[in-house]
Amino acid sequence: MMRIKDYRSIFIEKLQPIYDAVEAESFFYLILEFKMKMKRIDLALQPDSILTQDQLAEWDFLLRQLLQEVPIQYLLGRTHFYGLEFEVDHNVLIPRPETEELVDWIVSDSKIQRSKDFKIIDIGTGSGCIAISLSKNISQAQVAAIDVSEKAIELAKKNALLNGVEVTFILQNILETEDLNMQFDIMVSNPPYVRNLEKAEIKRNVLEHEPHLALFVEDHDALLFYRKIAALAQKNLKDNGKLYFEINQYLGKETVALLEDLGFEDITLRKDIYGNDRMVCGRKC
Repeated sequence: MMRIKDYRSIFIEKLQPIYDAVEAESFFYLILEFKMKMKRIDLALQPDSILTQDQLAEWDFLLRQLLQEVPIQYLLGRTHFYGLEFEVDHNVLIPRPETEELVDWIVSDSKIQRSKDFKIIDIGTGSGCIAISLSKNISQAQVAAIDVSEKAIELAKKNALLNGVEVTFILQNILETEDLNMQFDIMVSNPPYVRNLEKAEIKRNVLEHEPHLALFVEDHDALLFYRKIAALAQKNLKDNGKLYFEINQYLGKETVALLEDLGFEDITLRKDIYGNDRMVCGRKC
């Protein structure tokens, strides 16, 4: 047995060759909360709390996995996004703070004017984080979501139940789709957009553990998904409906030009919290 307080020091020290002290400490408290139902304040108030041998073995296993740069979210099987909790595994991307900004943009825009028959579709839903967050925060919206991965759809359905919302999930390859057979007020997508030439910039924890199907596109056709989805939006958005994308930070101007060429108006390119071009919105006229 060992005091949790003492293990904390060992845990952070061992992780520091790979992670900085702040991130290593955040991992410790995430595990403490998810696995032991204790918050930072609980440990401060109970400094002599003990890890049993079984608990110590579990912590050691998680530490070894972190040293292999397995994402903490996959190890815990849960993560937070836009104030909600989501299950995640190796079949889906881990939701990012930048994507929360995209959701917040849509939620804010949708407060301005919304019809009674308000329909949203999320293309390439993964864990369902975008679709579920929109359903939770835009009252009376009818939300649908598409993904090509059956395992991702299964997980997204679990997350909808976990968060108490109704979303229609559809197993479908968007690149093989000619018509969505419905009119929507909002279409949104965070499709694969990382070019193979950018792999050198990707951290090991992402490159080796997150699904490449949801991440990468060929260098010669990096806007493949954007072009297909934008073309579908011209068919399946209502007049004045909006298309929102999360985008490759290096291809902001190119994505805007693509939407202009397809006839979208009021196109807005936004930066994320890190100052990178990350989101674009266009209106179907």
